[in-house]
Amino acid sequence: MTIDEAPRDVLRGGPRELLRWVATGAAVSRADLSRLSGLSPSTVSQRVEALINQGLLEETGAGRSRGGRRPRQLAVPTGGAVVGAIDLGAHHARVGTLDLSGRVVQGRTLPVRIEDGPEQVLGALLAEVAALAAPSSASTASGVASPSTGSTTADGAAGALRGLGIGIPGPVQHATGRIVSPSRMPGWNGFDVAAFCAGRVDVPVIVDNDANLMALGAHRTAHSELDHAVYIKAGTGIGSGVISSGRLHRGAQGAAGDISHCRVVADPAPPCTCGNAGCLEAVASGAALVTALRDQGIPVSDLTGVIRLIDDGDRHATALARQAGRAIGEILAVVVNFFNPQVVAIGGRLADCEPLLASMRATLYERCLPLATQTLLIERVATGQDIGITGAAHLVIDHVVAAHS
Repeated sequence: MTIDEAPRDVLRGGPRELLRWVATGAAVSRADLSRLSGLSPSTVSQRVEALINQGLLEETGAGRSRGGRRPRQLAVPTGGAVVGAIDLGAHHARVGTLDLSGRVVQGRTLPVRIEDGPEQVLGALLAEVAALAAPSSASTASGVASPSTGSTTADGAAGALRGLGIGIPGPVQHATGRIVSPSRMPGWNGFDVAAFCAGRVDVPVIVDNDANLMALGAHRTAHSELDHAVYIKAGTGIGSGVISSGRLHRGAQGAAGDISHCRVVADPAPPCTCGNAGCLEAVASGAALVTALRDQGIPVSDLTGVIRLIDDGDRHATALARQAGRAIGEILAVVVNFFNPQVVAIGGRLADCEPLLASMRATLYERCLPLATQTLLIERVATGQDIGITGAAHLVIDHVVAAHS
């Protein structure tokens, strides 16, 4: 059984969990790690030394004594190795570098045209990551965000790139990094993202669906103590990621959690980009709301315009948002009854739409078994624009640790 295949109880005290405890501040010494993991001090020390040798942990001095020798404190290096991350959307991409604790070192939001094709889009984004990872790029780090580009920096220098994580807004065969039949990415079908990027960067490249990366980032950031969760990404399209037994669940081919083409409306229904009719994405996504308002004669150019109308109390846009929330809730009710998660959280640009969220929540309580919603948390994804690149970074960090374990 490989590390990636092992259930969560087998991994308790494994290298990735030791690293995570130090990164989150739950542990600052070998003694803390031994207490949290239940492993013997000698076993913990052996695993810590391996992580130090890999450059994934470092000793930062002596801590406070509790009656014996002063413990050697541990930390995740913040001024050395970094991982690169790309969270690709239909119209924008968030790129960044993060340290080995998953903290954003630098981040930048860039406009993209997904229809320009994979070589052009990915080539430009890889160049941005390389620029961020270059030592000189962190010399002006100030923690200030630029309103024009959404760029952010954090104190600390850039360092050696250890890996690259990429989120794609379409179905990804995780084992190969190949895109399979995306509905909103013309010219991308069958493209091997991992191979294309690996030929241009000399580090491991991990590719996954963007909703999976949002789920991983949100879970590690806000709900790492929970075992079972569902995270929905609602923007131009709709997707979701599933956490099972504390781990990202992809299924046999990487398609687990793809709710976008579940049918919620009977004929006659709006056609979906997948060729069917009445799919969730065709009635509840940001793109669907834009289309529905235009059909009603309301001039709106994009999702930003839809959200502005909802915030202004436009009755047509608000009614459509409520309908979208009910549709999402109907699909999620099946998921909740079947999977019984501890939390359902919605992220993406539509997550701040209160009429949609309220309607989704009401539908879940109406359609789910009382036992399934008795302690269920239904909430927004609390983190901001970096949640996708945070998930990508954790994916890479896990891979780097597993490769050396």
